[in-house]
Amino acid sequence: MPLARSLSMTSLNGLPQWEDEDLPVEDLLLFEISWEVTNKVGGIYTVIQTKAKTTADEWGENYFLIGPYFEQNVKTQVEFCEPPNPAVKKAMDTMKSQGCQVFFGRWLIEGSPYVLLFDIGSAAWNLDKWKGEFWEVSNIGIPFHDREANDAVIFGSLTAWFLKELSCQFDDKPSIIAHFHEWQAGVGLILSRSQKLPVATIFTTHATLLGRYLCAASIDFYNNLDQFDIDKEAGERQIYHRYCMERASVHCAHVFTTVSQITATEAEHMLKKSPDVVTPNGLNIKKFSAMHEFQNLHSMYKARIQEFIRGHFYGHLDFNLDKTLFFFIAGRYEFSNKGADMFLEALSRLNFLLRVHKTDITVIVFFIMPAKTNNFNVETLKGQAVRKQLWDTAQSVKEKFGRKLYNALLRGEIPDLNKILDRDDITIMKRAIFSTQRHSLPPVTTHNMIDDSNDPILNTIRRIGLFNNRTDRVKVILHPEFLSSTSPLLPLDYEEFVRGCHLGVFPSYYEPWGYTPAECTVMGIPSVTTNLSGFGCFMQEHVADPAAYGIYIVDRRFRSPDESCNQLTQFLYGFCQQNRRQRIIQRNRTERLSDLLDWRYLGRYYMHARHLALSRTFPDKFEMEPSAPPKTEGFRFPRPSSVPPSPSASQHSSPHHSDAEDEDEDERYDEDEEAERDRQNIKSPFTLGALPQGKKKQHGEYRN
Repeated sequence: MPLARSLSMTSLNGLPQWEDEDLPVEDLLLFEISWEVTNKVGGIYTVIQTKAKTTADEWGENYFLIGPYFEQNVKTQVEFCEPPNPAVKKAMDTMKSQGCQVFFGRWLIEGSPYVLLFDIGSAAWNLDKWKGEFWEVSNIGIPFHDREANDAVIFGSLTAWFLKELSCQFDDKPSIIAHFHEWQAGVGLILSRSQKLPVATIFTTHATLLGRYLCAASIDFYNNLDQFDIDKEAGERQIYHRYCMERASVHCAHVFTTVSQITATEAEHMLKKSPDVVTPNGLNIKKFSAMHEFQNLHSMYKARIQEFIRGHFYGHLDFNLDKTLFFFIAGRYEFSNKGADMFLEALSRLNFLLRVHKTDITVIVFFIMPAKTNNFNVETLKGQAVRKQLWDTAQSVKEKFGRKLYNALLRGEIPDLNKILDRDDITIMKRAIFSTQRHSLPPVTTHNMIDDSNDPILNTIRRIGLFNNRTDRVKVILHPEFLSSTSPLLPLDYEEFVRGCHLGVFPSYYEPWGYTPAECTVMGIPSVTTNLSGFGCFMQEHVADPAAYGIYIVDRRFRSPDESCNQLTQFLYGFCQQNRRQRIIQRNRTERLSDLLDWRYLGRYYMHARHLALSRTFPDKFEMEPSAPPKTEGFRFPRPSSVPPSPSASQHSSPHHSDAEDEDEDERYDEDEEAERDRQNIKSPFTLGALPQGKKKQHGEYRN
């Protein structure tokens, strides 16, 4: 047997290097296969898109993405070109000669990776034959009425066909790694394995099919993981064939990965296999050259949101916008899975607390969750029109006033301020004031909902009575549409809107990872998450005191719903007690955590999965070094040495909190010292060698 080549996770500038110089990286081709390549459906698109640059830097011209061809997506995202690799070109030409349309180009995102796109429609005439072949190798039958599953069979068959044509050109030399994402791509993996292709395969599940369905049905999922009759549950929901495709993919792959520890536990019970590697999701972190540029952006976009609020609440603007906090929840409209039900209940309790303690803080909460609508409602549009009219009136009067003042000063006179405004000016201003009077409450939704009476968010608002009354300290706005900078109501992109808010709230019950709180973190915006989300578990593992860094983690796994709701209420109430200085300190800390979520660090978990796949597929050619898995055991990001930036709910039962205490806290806070310590510690969780047994640091050892 030839000497096995050694694979390790040694790196230079964050990129992997092969220890054996006889194994040049150009000998290997990496393919990532997903239904969401150039085709945005959900969060997997974000994973692949953001990870592309790191992977392209590592693999260069040998990195390819495979996805479906949809003309409307390709027109704006892909630049067509000829494949630089002759083997890839030959495989494509073979498929084209047999009637399949295959497209090749560069995906116009960061990293500009190559994409290979299959036109599903052009190969649909093979569907019955391919379904028969799939049945023969897997005994999984696909019903004719499930279009998504049928498309998955076509897509998977084309993928396996391409990999077969490609691998035939390499004379059994290990040259291909194929990484499949989710069940829609899994058919290609199953067929590749059944044909014994010399391809190292990886399968990643970002969320189990059955888990998502069960959680949506308001079942106590996590406390009954080992009690479910999996086949029965899948059959009752008419997804048994999809479930079988997913489970077969998991068991056929050389390496199985999930995106978080909570999903790993779920997969162990739902798919009957523990993942080999947990591959957390990351983001491309862009650091500003100026340290506090993100704070300036917060102020700028907060002012834009305040303009919208002035119009939306015209006639009821009896609260101080400088003492108004903006909270938001965003994502797919999954009322229970995303925690919107618990959030609304917590807002009702928060409203009670703020009113009882007669606080001058107002909280305005946005629900950014797309639903079916009939366009904007008239009252919302009217509010923005009234605001603009008032602004124009004020500008007109100001210009007239300024001109008179200027002329008087030129004459060397001090003008009589009682006469500088004439009767017409007073009349115009009175008319403007009368125009702001309204006889209805500010609307709780910006759009006309198609199924208003059955909408779960609106029905809950009706039940808890949060109708934006003057006496309410918590106001609610449902925006059932994705944000856009071209909107006539709230002309902000999602990123700009997030930067302008004070707190993102995502009390999810089912969230395999959770990109929304992660995005808040990299923008320096504090967020609420749960210990049932992958992001929340990741932060609990790596940060000793997440709340001090603006990551509030609600316990939804080991507490009753009512206890979890009370905990969420306390988090929100404690946040409302912060003064402006404390919020700035907390945003600085939150933004420093962004390095934990950078693909430059988290990408190495994917590197490890690829190395493991090679060693398992070609054991006579490759072997893993024992120290190769990335280790994070024993690491806890230290608690800040200064006191927490906000009064903790456990320390204060009321909002009364002296200014003297605030001053003491500020004196103890040394931002430069904290930032330097964090920069040193941020590298620690990704050291590749394991700590010696018995030498793990305890939590208390990191206290300063």
